[in-house]
Amino acid sequence: MKNINFLSCKLVKEKTTRYDVNNTLTSPETAYKFIECVCELSSEPEENLMMLTLSTKNTVTGVFTVSKGSLNSSLVHPREVYKRALLNNANSIMIFHNHPSGDPAPSKDDIAITKRLEEAGKIIGIKLLDHLIIGDERFTSLKKRGIL
Repeated sequence: MKNINFLSCKLVKEKTTRYDVNNTLTSPETAYKFIECVCELSSEPEENLMMLTLSTKNTVTGVFTVSKGSLNSSLVHPREVYKRALLNNANSIMIFHNHPSGDPAPSKDDIAITKRLEEAGKIIGIKLLDHLIIGDERFTSLKKRGIL
């Protein structure tokens, strides 16, 4: 006889924060305001890639840290992003990360991972709405740039 493991996956809430206005994301600008208020990424000394999971009405259902990196890079794999989205029953996601240099211009790696995440999302049915790059009091939307 051989033992068979019975397993379960659970999402664990680490903390809760309050946000006093409507958390429906209707544009990259409303997403940026939400991110700056809740995550305070501009003050981080290294790159942090994070994700918002969204309902069918584009309300935020979760905030996840996917990867913490170094001064100018952060490793990310679609598996790590969509694992969190699936566990939270996300309809869609938005990813974002900071550039500690303050310049929110996308790098070639930023564009490549965005396209890879978009393709992975199409396969599993969770749409990537945007990828925001946060700089010093400004941001870049890869959707507005036509990359998504």
